[in-house]
Amino acid sequence: MGGSARVLLVLTYFRPHVSGLTIYVERLARQLADEGHEVTVLTSRHRRDLATTETVNGVRIVRVPVLGRVSKGALTPMVFWAAREVRRHDVVSIHLPNVDGAGVAWWGRLWRRPTVATYHCDLLLPPGLVNRLADRVVFAMNYLAIAASHRVVAYTQDYADHSKLLRRFPAKVRVIPPPVSMPEPAADAVDRFRARHQLGPGPIVGLAARFASEKGIEHLLDAFEELEARYPRAQVVFAGPYIGVDGEAAYWERLQPRIHALGHRWVFAGLLDATQMPAFYGALDVLVVSSVNSTESFGLVQVEAMLCGVPVVATDLPGVRQPVMMTGMGVVVRVADGHALAGGIAEVVDHPERYHRPRVEIEACFDLASTVRAYTDLFRELMDDAHPHGAAS
Repeated sequence: MGGSARVLLVLTYFRPHVSGLTIYVERLARQLADEGHEVTVLTSRHRRDLATTETVNGVRIVRVPVLGRVSKGALTPMVFWAAREVRRHDVVSIHLPNVDGAGVAWWGRLWRRPTVATYHCDLLLPPGLVNRLADRVVFAMNYLAIAASHRVVAYTQDYADHSKLLRRFPAKVRVIPPPVSMPEPAADAVDRFRARHQLGPGPIVGLAARFASEKGIEHLLDAFEELEARYPRAQVVFAGPYIGVDGEAAYWERLQPRIHALGHRWVFAGLLDATQMPAFYGALDVLVVSSVNSTESFGLVQVEAMLCGVPVVATDLPGVRQPVMMTGMGVVVRVADGHALAGGIAEVVDHPERYHRPRVEIEACFDLASTVRAYTDLFRELMDDAHPHGAAS
């Protein structure tokens, strides 16, 4: 950035909450801190056992009390806390969807701080009158946040072109690929993972996600039932939180009997940390991204799997289809179609050589350092425009 800067990152949930969005911001924050920038994350105190303020891996985390919840959303007084935090930073990075993002962005305007909104995905809550109203409120607040921001970052042009919100701001959109980092799996770690979870000869189908309705897990169940006769030793390994996921109790209850009926053929590996994920990927024959709507805009796990040599079957959604299309390392199938998903899995399992690419090719498309450099270049560009004779005070 041409010198260190004070960077404020704002989002509703942060670690230890796990989602693609929190992983994205954690990687961005840590890399910025490693490069010498003063980084603060302003987020919700979504669990009472979390500290209000702490520093983790060089990143200062400030958590705002949660006053109430609507489905997956947290209601907080973040906009009031943001007034002070925005003023003491040089640049503001807001991560949407975030109902408080609009207020934070307008504080950026008031204090003349360059403000960038990163639009991770649309928000589509489970069915219900209250959730539909919440969707509309969040859409309106995201719209106001982007309107007040100087730029908006999208993962891909594909998603930006199809998003009903982003396509209203084409002049503001800057495409920056998401930050991806994944070491190669060690053979002994893969062997231990397979033994721990009693994985057989396979094929092994992986799913790395929260257990949530937008992930289309029922369609993978449909596909697996179709594939059983063809691959009698096939297993599914699910990595990620699956019990007590916010707003997903009814979805879990609906699918749990089908999963239970599969017995050892469906394995829950639980929430894995960064050191465990390479072994998980290394144990797979194919990773599935079966998402069904625009709450998924990319799927970081696709690139992580590819970096571990594992091909992907992904649904044909804007943004989600891009990693496979960019690398050729997998198959894109119809959305919400178990039969199509089964066909894609079979194609990859039966012809793995068609979908192998050297790790260096994947790294050329997706690189953590390049992503962070694109952010810092954007921050510096906006800071120079706002303060041509020096940084903000």
